[in-house]
Amino acid sequence: MAKKLTDSEIQQKANEIRREVIRMVHAAACGHPGGPLGLADIYAVLFFDILNHRPEEPDWDGRDRLLISNGHVSAVRYASMALSGYFPVEELLQFRQLGSRLQGHPSTRYLPSVENSSGSLGQGLSNAVGLSLGARQQKKDYRVFVAMSDGECGEGMTWEAAQAAVHHKAPVIAFLDNNGIQIDGFTKDVLDLGDLEKKFASFGWKTRRESGHDIAAIRSSFAECRQYDEGPQMIVFDTILGKGVSYMENDPGWHGKAPNDELAEKALKEIAESLAG
Repeated sequence: MAKKLTDSEIQQKANEIRREVIRMVHAAACGHPGGPLGLADIYAVLFFDILNHRPEEPDWDGRDRLLISNGHVSAVRYASMALSGYFPVEELLQFRQLGSRLQGHPSTRYLPSVENSSGSLGQGLSNAVGLSLGARQQKKDYRVFVAMSDGECGEGMTWEAAQAAVHHKAPVIAFLDNNGIQIDGFTKDVLDLGDLEKKFASFGWKTRRESGHDIAAIRSSFAECRQYDEGPQMIVFDTILGKGVSYMENDPGWHGKAPNDELAEKALKEIAESLAG
């Protein structure tokens, strides 16, 4: 059994993910850096502590399923996969290139190691609810996780899935990137979503709210979720878009824009300092 990583070691993994995100998006000259940087701590915990998976055997039937509803943040998923051993880290520089397995939105057609193809926002929760119910019906003991964004909660189908999950007691574990930003600006200005934890709780979900940048809190929240399978659970993680790169933090302009050479170098320098820290 592999040695369990400490919180500080997982924090290092998160900063390695941030480094690869900048390298990927800069090499592609397009993509979404802000969300992936903000999610790096959460994905580091998932891939290096929480998920029951075998990178060397990606189609292992007993693996936990991690679906990604907010597919535009694919860079954080790919970086996490590469650093945990699914494929060579060097392949990340093929991100968003024609013919690459690493498309802008994850696709099971090109990369079977991802669990769902994602395009339009808001579909992931429905996918995950169905998959978790299927696992229960087949008496499988893997867990189904789904990554969501706050912006997609403006979609009606999100709430249809939330209602269905409660009705059928679907044992899905959802987590939400609550950074308050979407491509058109701050969510409060585009469509005020209110308190999303309270909204899911009002539907009957078991909910909790944590900092998305506190490794210990992220680990404990996911670990506790694994111990419960009587219905759907939601973790609302408060995150900072662009976390770890000072000029990107909490700036809607970096939701979907690649840094130029000078800014990429600046970002990589800041991340290197965090890694050395």
